[in-house]
Amino acid sequence: MDEQKIYYFDNNATTRVAPQVVEAMLPFLTARWGNPSSAYAFGRAVAGPVEESRARAAALINADPHEIVFTSCGTESINSAIHSALMTNPGKRHVVTTAVEHSATIKFCEHLQKRGYETTFLPVESDGSLDLHRLTTSIRPDTAIVSVMWANNETGVMFPLEEVAAICRSKGVLCHTDAVQAPGKLKIDVQGLGVDFLSLSAHKFHAPKGIGLLYVRRRTPFQAYLIGGHQEKDRRGGTENVPYIVGMGRAAELAMERLREENTRVRALRDRLEHTVLATIPYTRRNGAKEPRLPNTANIAFESAEAEAILMMLDRVGICASSGSACTTGSLDPSHVLVAMGSSPEHARGSVRFSLGIGNTDEEVDYLLEHLPPIIAKLRAVSPAGPIRVTARRRRHKSRSEDPALRQERRLRENAA
Repeated sequence: MDEQKIYYFDNNATTRVAPQVVEAMLPFLTARWGNPSSAYAFGRAVAGPVEESRARAAALINADPHEIVFTSCGTESINSAIHSALMTNPGKRHVVTTAVEHSATIKFCEHLQKRGYETTFLPVESDGSLDLHRLTTSIRPDTAIVSVMWANNETGVMFPLEEVAAICRSKGVLCHTDAVQAPGKLKIDVQGLGVDFLSLSAHKFHAPKGIGLLYVRRRTPFQAYLIGGHQEKDRRGGTENVPYIVGMGRAAELAMERLREENTRVRALRDRLEHTVLATIPYTRRNGAKEPRLPNTANIAFESAEAEAILMMLDRVGICASSGSACTTGSLDPSHVLVAMGSSPEHARGSVRFSLGIGNTDEEVDYLLEHLPPIIAKLRAVSPAGPIRVTARRRRHKSRSEDPALRQERRLRENAA
């Protein structure tokens, strides 16, 4: 039986490993498999490629190679940054973050709370944006670190990271950002951003799963999270994962090369997908601000249709999408991101994320747009709620949360109907 063609619209969850990355890794999985910490030549021979890859990863974010610590993933990087801030400032036991962070941040902060630390989870506006005044007033004398994501993995909504970092500097507080969704989509310049820590995960930009990095600004006090050998200049114990480090370095080069394409061709595909869905499928709306937003992400709510059922039917025709973070798949709870934005559980459970990448084509978007409308119509026809009835309450909710252009577009559709 021929394998079904896959139409992949879930690039915020993971990305295909680029052929160039596989090619760069292969020698270190076959012939050059030594330990870079060894004293003999066979091992020392792979230490050079590790440092070359460190330089490539540093170039991706405009950092010095000495500021790069290789980790196993974004989660480890995030945990390491927050842990270090608390351990190097033992008199400060308060963390500030937001209610829409990835579970790597939220769950770690909840873990800290059980051990006597305090966390402030900042709310967001209905469009997913952050109130900087609220952030400013939440920082206390005992705040060790502020940790905010640069771009939300579910909605693509971006926070004003430069302003966040400036507020932290003015308060004498460390600033960390989860920038996992940024590589290849946004130009990253840690010097301009002004953050103290920045976390990345390589599988989000066409390298393998199992390798990430933490940027630690020079002269920032740091205490290792993983204790062991002297690897990474005593900042992260454990034998270096040479093949994956090399793969990440090559992927970093590709991410810089493809930045323009992601912000032009991929953005145009995303915009066409989103506009067509909102214009042709009744009772739909975008979750989150239109801008500033990642160029590849669209999160759309479908009234009277369950996202789980939508995704199952899309899967039957080879289309991959998601209802939120892959790290929370299997949870019965609605998206914590959408709930934090003021969505009802019903609304959140009817929302689907489409995240595009450089591998997507016009033909693939056409295929999705061909199959999605009848799927939504079929699910609405058998919905336990019966035919769609937009109540006055829902109308008021939409008028408050939609931007003016989308609200006008919705009214035109309703009047035409």
